[in-house]
Amino acid sequence: MAGYNQYGTCAKCKKQILWIKTKAGKNMPCDTGFVYYKEEAGGKDRIVLPNGQVVTGTIIKESEQADGYGYISHFATCEFSQMFRRKKKRCVG
Repeated sequence: MAGYNQYGTCAKCKKQILWIKTKAGKNMPCDTGFVYYKEEAGGKDRIVLPNGQVVTGTIIKESEQADGYGYISHFATCEFSQMFRRKKKRCVG
């Protein structure tokens, strides 16, 4: 895509973000620094891979033991993340 800039700025905290297109075709804002991870079914972290896949695992420091690298969703780290959440519709019944 000509002229596409995958970097942007968070509208609330003003930090630089990296836009990654998920497998579902949506754009996800991520922190720009990559992390190494070990894939684990019960892991507490969600890592967004460069190809848009989201995996569950644990962030680790050592690249030698890592299954790969990815990015953390900016929604998980932004101090204003609650402002981006959509309000749930209430059913009146």
